Amino acid sequence: MIKTIKLLTICVVAASCSSGNHADYEKNTATAKKYFELHQAEKPEAMFELLHTEIEWHMPVYGSEMADLETFKAAIVNYQTAFDNMKFTADYWLPGVDPETGKLDGSTRTYGTWTADHVESGKSVKLTTYHSFAFVDGKISGGGDWFDLGGMMNFLAEETSETTEVDE
Repeated sequence: MIKTIKLLTICVVAASCSSGNHADYEKNTATAKKYFELHQAEKPEAMFELLHTEIEWHMPVYGSEMADLETFKAAIVNYQTAFDNMKFTADYWLPGVDPETGKLDGSTRTYGTWTADHVESGKSVKLTTYHSFAFVDGKISGGGDWFDLGGMMNFLAEETSETTEVDE
């Protein structure tokens, strides 16, 4: 009977202390959120400190290969140059799983919306996105961005009726 009570007590304590997520999920999600905060503040060097040197990133460009660290850094700087007032609003954050085992692995992912003002055209964008983040030693080591980059670029390239009337 005493063994049963001890066993039940251990099970209850273990269950109450566990969120059901991987032990690194909360810490890694905080890192991903910090990454977005720094992106919004246009602080690329601080962002780069969160990236693993051997990162592989899925870019939102049709037909592109996985980006390495230098390619990814260039893309970050390009966005920060092309847009002002960048803001990410997450709908929610979810734990990620190992693609081979389906088990929680400490990675994180989010669905949300980016808003920003395009410097060259003056147009504002609102872009629904999905982002995933994998980690090695607490640094972002992989993941990617999924959104309609082509649609956004087409929108930014379109002339507005006001512009067309002024040019005539």
